[in-house]
Amino acid sequence: MLIYGGNNMIKTVDDLKPGESGVIKKHNIKGKMGKHLREMGLINGIPIKLQRRAPLGYPVEIKIQGFSLALRKEEAQSIILE
Repeated sequence: MLIYGGNNMIKTVDDLKPGESGVIKKHNIKGKMGKHLREMGLINGIPIKLQRRAPLGYPVEIKIQGFSLALRKEEAQSIILE
């Protein structure tokens, strides 16, 4: 989901195509899930790569710090990339 803010476009994990990469700027996931994702390494400055999407689009599989992680639509749209 590309979000326009002033002259800048905000790119999320949801905007990546399989094989594309990005660097995490921040994520807007609150509560226990947000804490859990931070504990798994989804923190600022960490590079990620979108490996693949499920046939209907979700979940998506990302590669981060040497392991694969599946994200739901809401999570993929909440991780903002640089």
